Amino acid sequence: MSRRAQFLEVLGIPTEWVPRERKDALAEAVPEMAAVQAALPAVEAPVAETAVPVAAALADPVETVPAPVAPPVARAPVAPSLVPASPEPGSAQADREAGIAAMEWPALDAAVAGCTACGLCQTRTNTVFGVGDRQAEWMLVGEAPGENEDLQGEPFVGQAGKLLDNMLGALGLARGRNVFIANVLKCRPPGNRNPEPEEVAQCEPFLRRQIALLKPKVIVVLGRFAAQSLLRTTTPIGKLRGTVHTYEGIPVVVTYHPAYLLRTLTDKARAWEDLCLAREVHDRAGAGA
Repeated sequence: MSRRAQFLEVLGIPTEWVPRERKDALAEAVPEMAAVQAALPAVEAPVAETAVPVAAALADPVETVPAPVAPPVARAPVAPSLVPASPEPGSAQADREAGIAAMEWPALDAAVAGCTACGLCQTRTNTVFGVGDRQAEWMLVGEAPGENEDLQGEPFVGQAGKLLDNMLGALGLARGRNVFIANVLKCRPPGNRNPEPEEVAQCEPFLRRQIALLKPKVIVVLGRFAAQSLLRTTTPIGKLRGTVHTYEGIPVVVTYHPAYLLRTLTDKARAWEDLCLAREVHDRAGAGA
């Protein structure tokens, strides 16, 4: 079984049967499949079956026909509400950000644990610094802790976390091994509401320093809010996918949040395409090192 088929099986996608006469239409609808179809030899012999499973028929060729990695593109128009205001030189906020930018891992961890810069400190149970290998080549960035994360002090736990672990496993990765997982916010917004711009502004220096210390070869951003916050854009996630972006000179690949995938099974295959793109970006970065 191919890696793609294994991934779809792990994510719970049943075998899809598509009549052979519909393969051309399917290929037109899915660019990746179109490339695969063009690479497949013509089948002249009659076939008894009238349908073939998509995963079985198309998965293996996908792995042998690598999709080209799009070059980094200019950022989409910036959303004013997502851009933290630059602190005045010499102000308390500027001094705070400069101090965070000079921290090593232990001091940064302690600073997050004791942070009271915004009102979220009043409602949190635990801060969620992040978890994983602090020399990792992969970094995953989500939005903010949810209820389970707030209780356990670790990002992506519960059902969404299990799905994320399965996604990592399909790439040969594992939580704590060559992956570091963090969030834009380190504290849970009450009721899991969207973070406020001021909350993002106060937490962004922590994430920026984590990225600077880690120096990952690729960042995978999970979900609409995290993508729009990190890239500072209002572009929908559907248009951010499939393109290699950059953050502080590091390649960024955008995909769906695991919690969204639990509700929308049809997008699990697209998430796998995103992870394949991230793997190719990582491998190319390693080859050029």
